[in-house]
Amino acid sequence: MSNQVLAKHGVAAIAVIFAFGACAGHSRHPRDTAPAPIDWPAVDAAMGRTSVAQSDDVHRFNMPRSDLRVTVDGIVLRPSFALGSWLAMKPVGNGVMAMGDLVLTPEELGPVLSRLQAGGIEQTAIHHHVIRESPRVLYVHVHAHGNPVAIARAVRDAVALTATPAAATPPTAAVAAFALDTAGLARALGYSGRVNGGVYQVSIPRTEIIRDGGAVIPAVMGLGTAINFQPTGDGKAAITGDFVLTAAEVNPVIRALRDGDIEVTSLHNHLLNDEPRLFFMHFWANADAIQLAQRLRAALSKTASAAPSR
Repeated sequence: MSNQVLAKHGVAAIAVIFAFGACAGHSRHPRDTAPAPIDWPAVDAAMGRTSVAQSDDVHRFNMPRSDLRVTVDGIVLRPSFALGSWLAMKPVGNGVMAMGDLVLTPEELGPVLSRLQAGGIEQTAIHHHVIRESPRVLYVHVHAHGNPVAIARAVRDAVALTATPAAATPPTAAVAAFALDTAGLARALGYSGRVNGGVYQVSIPRTEIIRDGGAVIPAVMGLGTAINFQPTGDGKAAITGDFVLTAAEVNPVIRALRDGDIEVTSLHNHLLNDEPRLFFMHFWANADAIQLAQRLRAALSKTASAAPSR
């Protein structure tokens, strides 16, 4: 074959390669296009639950494990404290990006994983969040891209294999007074939160932009440091949650927590392709709530979190 023919075929082959690469990149990264409108009522119907609208056009489905009675050191954990399964969706390209966390018993784990895989839902982590709990519970982080109705159906089918209660209308009875000084907690911690299900919940975003596979992930999709206070009487509280950390922050935060007599109960990843690479550190203590808030603030100061509000 002549050099002219080789050159001609070589140019053609390169053109084909570039064209294929452009098509493949477009299909793998629908986020590069403007998100298509989502029929959220249809997604809610597929999920069997009503989503809660969040910032950044995120919709979140909450699935508390109120069927479980889990204790740690004699403390009964409220569902909103450490037993809340959830799934969040954000419009991306012609579908959504979905992320979430399912609370499972050891017996539920295998069947749920098989059903998730059959429905095209990926798992990005399987681990524990607390220690010394009875009965044992596991946390499975899930991830998916695509049609939101199909994703909702797949997750609903998997959750149906568990004893997770069906969605119910919240009671309209008056809410009991919360047993902790939330204003004092906010001053000590430097960040305000809200009472939900008998638990004071605080979420603290990081300062940098976080991506997974190139797509920007907002903090409301589980990428903000979460701190929960559950009253245990006489001004005390049990605390749990997770710090969202870069590699360089992991050990400074461990030292700060241990200096404050707060247990580190787990360290792991929640995502597979996050940029920057993030680590999630769970913790536990039961002591004076204000003092714990002050100690948590010292640990937060070791991170690139949003500046304290007070």
